[in-house]
Amino acid sequence: MDAVLGGEDDASQAQRASLTVFAIRIVSAAIAFLTQVALARLMGVFDYGVFVFVWVAMIIIGNLSCLGFQTAVIRFLPQYRARADLDHLRGLIVSGRAFVLTTATAIAALTIAIAWLGRAHFDAHYVLPFVIGALALPMISLGDALDGTARANGWPVRALGPTYIVRPLLILAFLAAAHAMGVAIDAVTGLVCAVLATYATTVGQFVVVSSSLGRRYPDGARRTAFPLWLSVALPIFLVEGFFFLLINADVLMVGALMRPDDVAVYFATVKTLALVHFVYFAVKAGVAHRFAARIEDADKTRLRALARRTVSWTFWPSLAMAGVVLAVGPVLLAMFGGEFGAGYPLLFILSAGVVIRAAVGPAESLLTMSGHHGICAALFGAILMLNVALNAVLIPVHGLYGAAMATFLATIVEAFALFQLVRWRIGVAMFVFARTRPEEG
Repeated sequence: MDAVLGGEDDASQAQRASLTVFAIRIVSAAIAFLTQVALARLMGVFDYGVFVFVWVAMIIIGNLSCLGFQTAVIRFLPQYRARADLDHLRGLIVSGRAFVLTTATAIAALTIAIAWLGRAHFDAHYVLPFVIGALALPMISLGDALDGTARANGWPVRALGPTYIVRPLLILAFLAAAHAMGVAIDAVTGLVCAVLATYATTVGQFVVVSSSLGRRYPDGARRTAFPLWLSVALPIFLVEGFFFLLINADVLMVGALMRPDDVAVYFATVKTLALVHFVYFAVKAGVAHRFAARIEDADKTRLRALARRTVSWTFWPSLAMAGVVLAVGPVLLAMFGGEFGAGYPLLFILSAGVVIRAAVGPAESLLTMSGHHGICAALFGAILMLNVALNAVLIPVHGLYGAAMATFLATIVEAFALFQLVRWRIGVAMFVFARTRPEEG
């Protein structure tokens, strides 16, 4: 009976966390959408395309600069807390922050050097924006590390609120201030505002999370197990790095192969789908640390039961949200400007891929938290190469439709492969229409 009740408690806490995250992401989706509409209206389609291509690249590089430590914290912190090993817990938190700041600063310097010294080989309209955008990399990475620390402690508001609510609002506020002062709103101005907003947001998040940690864990000695943490972080880095590149590969490939105007239309279409994507990310953020806490259980019944529930939490809301987005898509795209209506047919292709992916839930989180990060990294690396290859073949022939089809086809392969991996390695049928075996609860 205790085991069953414990499993129900895990599921209910994870569901509450997921619902909290989903609420944050809904609010943030509205804020981000309005911010992107304002940017597109103020900049025009060409400069907006330059801005989104550079800023998406910075978000990706900043996330990758953590080298997996932001998720390694989620893996280790709950285990140290359960063992009352506060020395290692404190060491993990401090070491992780120092590590991501160091690596991100080095990568920022390298990015600036490549953009400036190699400017003769790049389109001129991208050089200065990349130099400016790279200045945000240390704070983007530190923000990701703080996000991981807060999620590991079950603090979804402190984890996601700064990045997904505060930062977009500050970008919008800085843009409004610049516009009021008569500053021309182009890609460079937008990136300056984004960099300033990132610094302000991350510093504030650092103060809030550090204060919360001080109240929960008393001061004391710090012990490090850096080789162990790095040995887990690097495979996770490969998993999440490939995954992050995968979900942004189409935007990056459109940016590499087409004009900024096309990037603008495609990105606006992807942003319109944000509410559907956020269901999956909300569930993933709410359950990852729960998966980690259950990994060392001798009896895997509760882990399997929790995993099966997360699939339903992901699929049905995603399906409903996809229907809503398709119904109001023309109105939403028209808010960006007259040129953006061309993206509406792409919504049908892209939303189908999102719903298919939702049918297997946060399967990669279960694999990563259960120690199968190596095979997961190999899978995402293969899917990323497939996605890039499909984009390279289809975009020159079919333009934006080619990019959407490439993403759709790669998503089908990804969902099927994840389902098979989880079933073979963990014994859970993570598919929304799969039958539940008795041992899964």
